[in-house]
Amino acid sequence: MKIMSNISLPDAEVLFSRLVAEIQANHDKPSALIGIHTGGAWLAERLYQILSETCSLEPLGLLSASFYRDDFDKVGLHARNKPTEISFSVDGAHILLIDDVLQTGRTIRAAINELFDYGRPASISLAALVDRGGRELPICAKFIGTELHLPKEKNLIFDRDEQGQFYLRLEDNKGVPSSSTEDLTE
Repeated sequence: MKIMSNISLPDAEVLFSRLVAEIQANHDKPSALIGIHTGGAWLAERLYQILSETCSLEPLGLLSASFYRDDFDKVGLHARNKPTEISFSVDGAHILLIDDVLQTGRTIRAAINELFDYGRPASISLAALVDRGGRELPICAKFIGTELHLPKEKNLIFDRDEQGQFYLRLEDNKGVPSSSTEDLTE
C-alpha cells in the first residue's frame, strides 16, 4: 500500500488527551475498560493507567472481534490475531469499549457479539480516537477524539512508535477507485 504524505492528519497524542478529558468529565464512570485489538487495546492500556488512579476499575480487558466479523469468510483471520482476555465478570458491568478508528461500525458490532459470550453487561459505551464516518450500521461513539472526513480510497492507520507514542497515517485502500476531493475535518 502506498503511504500518503500530502495530507495533514491531527496529532494522535493530542486526540488521546482530548478523549481522556472527555471521559473524565463524564459523570457515569465505567466499571471496566475493554480495548479492541490492536489499536483499541493500546489506547485502553494507557487510558486504564490514567483512570485507575481516580476510580475503581475491573482488570483491563482486551478483545479480539476477528471471529465475529461478518466479512470473516472473505478476508480470513488476520495473521497477527490476538486472543480475547477478559478476567472479570461481564455480568452487570458498565463497560467502556475502546477502539482506535470508528468507520463502518462492523468491528464494534462484532466486538459486542463477542462480549455477550462473556455475560450480560449493564451497559456498554463506546470510545474511539477517530470517527471517520462512513457508517453502515447504527453505531455511535459516546466519546471521540475527533471526526475526520476521508475519501473512501484511504485507510486511516493508528499506530505507535518504539517509545509508545501514538500517531496516525494514511494508506491507499486497495480495490477502491481514487477520488480525493473530500474535506478531511469537520
